[in-house]
Amino acid sequence: MNQQSYTDFEAIISEDNIDNETIDFVKNHSNAYNYSLIHLHQLKDDGFRKNEMLNRSISIAKGECIAFIDGDCIPHKQFVKEYVKHTEPGHILYGRRVMLGEKISTHLLATENLKSLHLLNILRSKSQLVKEALYSPFINLTFKKRGLLGCNWAVLKKDLIAVNGFDEDYIRPGVGEDVDIEWRLKASGLKMKSMKNKAIVYHMYHERSYSEDGVQFNYGLLKEKEKSNHFVCTNGINKG
Repeated sequence: MNQQSYTDFEAIISEDNIDNETIDFVKNHSNAYNYSLIHLHQLKDDGFRKNEMLNRSISIAKGECIAFIDGDCIPHKQFVKEYVKHTEPGHILYGRRVMLGEKISTHLLATENLKSLHLLNILRSKSQLVKEALYSPFINLTFKKRGLLGCNWAVLKKDLIAVNGFDEDYIRPGVGEDVDIEWRLKASGLKMKSMKNKAIVYHMYHERSYSEDGVQFNYGLLKEKEKSNHFVCTNGINKG
């Protein structure tokens, strides 16, 4: 993130566990970054509590617009700049991701050198969705509408507050932190705005970390909530 072309922002690292290595890293290296770095973690490890941690992040965020990425993603150097430039009242901004192959992901972790993360290298690797790596700030390369991905999207903080943030009833990974917040924000009146090929993230290779049973359970929960049409959730930033 220290390579971002736009630096007037704060970064909130929000972990749904307790990791002493991350705690020590932030404590010892936060001054090395040209932006404010804040670290949040669970008070105790209660398992998957991503939505709870996202709500805590929303509560303390100082900016008017909040962009979300996952911990297994690397943002393009123009990522923040593009979201700042395209932020628009009444809209959800959403981007896509490049699915990096195992070899290039291992190399990045070993070297911690982002210079190898260029289009030619990605094309030569066994990466997927490589077309998402094309940076096109002025021309829209597609007008196809897509859904929101939790690892790459942004919205005004006030719009998140209006729907009471993320629904903390979802305590299984796979579905909930993105599909649920998308339908609730849209039900509140927001429209989708694509950031494809503008706000780019590179997703590091790893094995799937959630079960199909958990995904299906969450989909059932989602259908119940959509049917009730309560787009302001009751178990969010404010409880009850």
